[in-house]
This record gives sequence, C-alpha cells and structure tokens, in this order.
Amino acid sequence: MSIKQTISYNIYKDNCKTEDKKHLDLNISPNNSLYIVHRSLIKQVEEKRQGTASTKTRSEVRGGGRKPWKQKGTGKARAGSIRSPLWRGGGVIFGPKPKNYKLKLNNKEKKLALRNVLYNKIHSTILINEDELLLNSPKTQEASKKLISLGIQKNHKTLIIVKKKFKNLYLATRNIENIELIQVNHLNIRSLLNANHIILSEQSLATINDIYNA
Repeated sequence: MSIKQTISYNIYKDNCKTEDKKHLDLNISPNNSLYIVHRSLIKQVEEKRQGTASTKTRSEVRGGGRKPWKQKGTGKARAGSIRSPLWRGGGVIFGPKPKNYKLKLNNKEKKLALRNVLYNKIHSTILINEDELLLNSPKTQEASKKLISLGIQKNHKTLIIVKKKFKNLYLATRNIENIELIQVNHLNIRSLLNANHIILSEQSLATINDIYNA
C-alpha cells in the first residue's frame, strides 16, 4: 500500500539557500520499501553481467576419440580418452556456461523503488536551477569550485541530475572521480544509493513527477 508524501526543497541561488521552496508529491511505500529497493538494485546489478563465460566439457573438446592405451597389461591407470577432465588439455568439470541474468521486475515496482530512495535522500538533496550549472568553460576546476561553494567535499560521491546535459558541465565533471552526471530520464536506483549528495535541477522536478510518479 502506497501513501502520498510531500517533499519540500529549498532552492539554492548564487550558492546560498533561499526561502523559496519547490514541492514534490511522491507516492511511497513505507512498509516494504527496503524489499522493493533491494529487488530493484539486484536487478540492475545482475543485468550488467554479460553471462557469456563458457567452458568446454569433455564431449566438446577436440580430439580424444581413440583410447590412449589398452585397458590391461600396461601397469598404468585405466584411461578411455586423452580429453578426460583429469588430463591436461581435457574438459572442465562443472565449468561456467552462458547464462541469462535478466530478472523480472514490474515497471511500477521500479518506479516505486526510485520514489522511496528520493524520499529518503531528502536531507542530502540540493535543489538548484539549471542556469546555476551553466559553466563558462569546460574546466574541471570550475566544476570543483561550484561543488565546494555548495558545501560538497571532493571525496563525497555526488550525483547531478539535470533535464539536459550541457556540454561545458559534462566536460568539466567527467574527469572528477566522485561525480556522476545523468539526465533525469535515465535515473536509476544504483546511482541514487551510491550518492552522498544529490544535486537536483529545478527543471527536473516536473519530469520526475511525470515519469516516475505515475
């Protein structure tokens, strides 16, 4: 069962918190939020696996059709094939085979997990107008100064959510280890959970409400 909760964000202008506020209504599920978030995270992590690892069994390894030596009279152990798993160059016992790691998760559950995490990250979220993120040049130093002015340390993992990636912002942040820049329509559970701080653009709120709050 989901309930409606209203989040109020203070808007940052000129690197300072203002009295202006923006509100976002989210339908969340407090009773099974951990279960839904966990399922969504496992699905995302598992589906990144290619599942192409493969080894050959003794029946798939080339050669080994003739018996190496006769069954009796040689004083050696019995052997039926040079491609036995006990031999060098032989098959592999219980080795990996191609596997599909896709998991089933309804779109409603995925959106619910995102809403639950957004709600719980309210105290580490900074709402800012996208115009504040327009950098004069694509320099890493400029992006670092912007983060410091917002009270974010360099070693803190920060997720920047924007409606549209600006070229200067993308170029300035791509070399900073702890910064991830994503468009709001590509929001995912792993990025949200990994972030110590979230910088959310004001223009993204409407998209979050349209896409993920349905």
